[in-house]
Parts: sequence; structure tokens; C-alpha cells
Amino acid sequence: MSVTDAARRLAPRFAARAGAHDRDGTLCVDDIADLRAEGLFGLLVPARLGGLGAGFAEYAAVAYELARGSGATALVFNMHAAVTGTLAGMPETLTEALGLPQSFYTARDRVLAEAAAGAWYAVAMSERGAGSRLSQLSTVYSTEPGGYRVRGTKSFVSGAGYADAYLVAARSAAAPETVSQFLVPAGAPGISVDPTWDSLGMRATASNDVNFDVLVPAEALVGGVEGLAVTVARLMPHWMVASYAAVYVGVARAAVDAAAAHAVGRRLAGLPAVRARIGRADAAVAAARLVVDEAARRVDDAPGEADTNRWVWRAKLLAGSTAADVAASMLEAAGTGASRRGHPLERLFRDARCGSLQPATSDVCADWLGVSALGGDPESDGTAPRW
Repeated sequence: MSVTDAARRLAPRFAARAGAHDRDGTLCVDDIADLRAEGLFGLLVPARLGGLGAGFAEYAAVAYELARGSGATALVFNMHAAVTGTLAGMPETLTEALGLPQSFYTARDRVLAEAAAGAWYAVAMSERGAGSRLSQLSTVYSTEPGGYRVRGTKSFVSGAGYADAYLVAARSAAAPETVSQFLVPAGAPGISVDPTWDSLGMRATASNDVNFDVLVPAEALVGGVEGLAVTVARLMPHWMVASYAAVYVGVARAAVDAAAAHAVGRRLAGLPAVRARIGRADAAVAAARLVVDEAARRVDDAPGEADTNRWVWRAKLLAGSTAADVAASMLEAAGTGASRRGHPLERLFRDARCGSLQPATSDVCADWLGVSALGGDPESDGTAPRW
């Protein structure tokens, strides 16, 4: 059985649990246990380290299937995949060009092997007022005897309080233009979780605030060199941009499926307007998925190339807008009954609406693509920093 088949098999289980966890705003720990039992935390880990050795395209296929069951769980899985995928997918030409020390490879292999054994990583990057713009972060780090002191508060940390470690982005207190990332063990003294998560959609991600005032050893510095965060984000944006896309296309497909089931159950399938809405939605989701698949294929074949990155930004833009438009249309096709709390379409409508809001937002994606189409440098031209 392929890993995509395994994800497809898990989706109905996730769907059966999704409503209660959305209602309560709680993480579905049973979904996490299923992901671990299937070895999916090691999806992107090389086989030599005990993982499944998948690339970005296979990740996208898995995330799409998981999201058809629970967009929230697929989004949590995406965050973990962003950590392992970035580490496993950095080309040797890039690591050599960046001058990464030998200790990077040792630390990378340790982190990936632990993921293959079931360790789960969360991402602590966004902050109130700064979003995901790395250059605007207020979290800082400084050198101390024994390693680095990391201080700050992170928002939208999916899986907060449950993950085994957090990938924390912070700016150097001594050189604020220097942004680095640290893999901080969840059990380290000086970490606390604030139960702040009460959102419109993706409520079952447990994306609470996390406070850090923690001393970490030198080997917690990702890459072993300070200042890599913005460089890697610019050169390899797929894990910070397009990885969300597969999730939201899966949510859009789930909305079409839920609308079709509702229409049949409520004897609405004979109405031409309902059929037309479902038909248009089906075509829109299929088109968005083709763009995501093309972006994923190019990431595997030519990561970081200019044309690859254009497809990456296109994928995120189209996934977010398609999910929101399709879910809204499906709710309208199904009628007032589907808008009641607890109906799958009501939850999917709220979850889908978050796709355009997650970084990079649809407006940022569209601006990046517009600058590129006009012959400018989309990473530096514009009124605000991308990262």
C-alpha cells in the first residue's frame, strides 16, 4: 500500500472525529496517533534514516487526502512536514554554497531520524503584529554560556502543548537583521502555552500562543550557522508557501463531496442550479489541484529555480481563493440547513475561509506574482518585506 493509499484510508476516521474537535476547539490526539502509527511523521525522512523517503509531490498527495478528512489535522501535519521537508530537501549545492559546517549534517540526521521514529515537530514562527515576516519578529536570541537564550511569544502555533519540539524563529539581539531558527525541545524549562485559540476556522489545530524564555544548546541552532532563515525562505519558499496549498485544495474537495451527499440526501440533486454549482465547483477544484501538482513536480525536479518558485506562489494563491469560493458556493447550493452548527459544510466553509489568510496571504501571493510578471524582483520590490 502506498503512503497516499494510507492517507486515503485515514481520511474517513479523521472526518468522523472532526466535528467534535472543531466544536470544542481541541486537537484530535487520535488523529495524531494514527499519523504516527502509519509512520507518516517520517514521510519526508530519507530511507537511510528510517523514513519513507518521499518528495514534495508525494507529500502534496498525502496532505490532500488527509485534508479531505480533516483540514485541521492536515494543517498540523503540514507544519511538521515543513520542518522535516526543509531539512531533508536542502540540495547539497545549497548547503555547500551556504558554507554549512559538518555539524549541520550530524544534527540534521539526528532530527530526521527522531521524526522517523515518531517525533512530532511544530512551527513557532508567527507573531501578533508581524505575522510570518521573519524580519519583523520581536522574539530575540542571545549567546549565553551553554548555548543560546531565546525569548519571545509566538502565535498560531499549531499543536501547541502537544508537539515534541518547536521550530522557533528569532532575531539576534546583537544584530537584529540576523534571523535564525532553533529546534527547541517541548520539555525545556521556560516554555508555557496560553490557551488563546478561539478562531473562525481550523479550530481543531490547537494553535495557541507559546511563550519562550529558554536556554538551548548550540546544536539547537538549525544549520549550525546564524542568519539562515530568510535566505532559505527566499531560495526554497515551497515549505512556507505551497505546502498549505495541498491542504486547502483537499478541504475544497471535501466541500464538494459534502454538498453532493447533502443534495442526494435532501433530494436536491434534481435541481439544475444545484447540479450546476456542484459541477462548477468540481471543475474549479480539479484545476487548482493540477496547479498544486505542477508546482510540487517542479519542486522535486528543480527546487529554488525562478520558474519553480512562480508555480509555488501560484499554487498558494489559487488554493486559497478556490477553497473559499467553492465552500461558499457549496453552502449556498445546500441551503439553510447546511449552515447549522455541526453540519460538515458549515465547518468546511469556515476552514476553507482560512486558506487565503494563512501566509503567504492571497494578496501577498498576487503581489509577488504581479511584480514578477512586470519584470521586477518579487523578493525585494514592493512596499513591505516578504519575509
